[in-house]
Amino acid sequence: MRILHLVLAPRLSGAEVLAKDLAIHQKSCGETVAMASLLPQHADFVALHGDLEAREVTCMFPERSYGRLGRLWWLHSVVRRFKPDVLLAHSTIPAFYARVLPLGVPVIYVMHSATNDFVHAKVRGIERMLSRRARAVIGVSENNVREYIEAIGRHRMMQVIPNGVDTSRYFYPTGTEDSGRPPQILQVGRYNPIKSHLQTVRAFAQICHAVPDLRLKLVGVLEVPSYFAAVQDLVRQLGLEQRVTVDGPRSNISQLLAEATVYAMPSLSEAHSIALLEALATGIPVVANTISGFAYARNFPCVQLIDTNDTDAYAKALLTALRQPRTVRQLAGLTLGDAAEQYLAISRKVAFAA
Repeated sequence: MRILHLVLAPRLSGAEVLAKDLAIHQKSCGETVAMASLLPQHADFVALHGDLEAREVTCMFPERSYGRLGRLWWLHSVVRRFKPDVLLAHSTIPAFYARVLPLGVPVIYVMHSATNDFVHAKVRGIERMLSRRARAVIGVSENNVREYIEAIGRHRMMQVIPNGVDTSRYFYPTGTEDSGRPPQILQVGRYNPIKSHLQTVRAFAQICHAVPDLRLKLVGVLEVPSYFAAVQDLVRQLGLEQRVTVDGPRSNISQLLAEATVYAMPSLSEAHSIALLEALATGIPVVANTISGFAYARNFPCVQLIDTNDTDAYAKALLTALRQPRTVRQLAGLTLGDAAEQYLAISRKVAFAA
């Protein structure tokens, strides 16, 4: 079977990283796989591009940005060259483009969004027109599917496939407490207000005097430059420049998690966060917001779900986590293999039906 994964832009973010991992896994299962995009590759995706090519996954990314008609032309040329049996469109905009064209290829729309795309009347209207052109609709969380049904209606083939993580990449470090490194809180997430980096900085400011050598590291894609600047400004205003690192995207997440002491995730909304799965895989103590997208992690050891909008409560939870050890967590049903098997099954069902 020939499988094409379509993303908006190759970058170090959840949907794109999952598409990359699925492509490599499906290739290892004997399928012919390609990954394509509508926009040029971001600089932070270069290493992942190399991984794809090393595993003989075809990469088809435009070298320059196109307007709407240009993107349609580019996608038409990608499909004409690769001749897929099924196309998985990751996120709403790629799914729109894949269904507008009369491609003759069955399309699976994969909803990754942490927020409800369909609250926007324009998006809702377009999806209602194009809904029937998707052979299947997948949500990475129950919320995705519920929001789709409420706004668009029930699709004839809908399924929830939780994101999965390749646990072999995220090792459980030992002896971290005796490494000689100062304790460090880590937050990984694109710079967007929905990720609440500012709240982590505020909570850190409350506890840094209680733990004199404590550090905070923030890393992620610069999605909203003005918000990235606001995070930097707050760090300066609080006089924390020597204690807080505000960095861009990093590809060595497994190393960062191994070196950190606590993982913070105060997101206001998430679908099914790969970043949280990566943290769970390393056994690091986690402090995360009490949102529905994190509810599945509530019963894992050394995971605190609290209202991170309450700065005092957030700070107190971080202090508690700093005293907790790493712990082994069994991620049954949440591994990359679990997710990949389900994606492959629905891809075969759709392709063979066509």
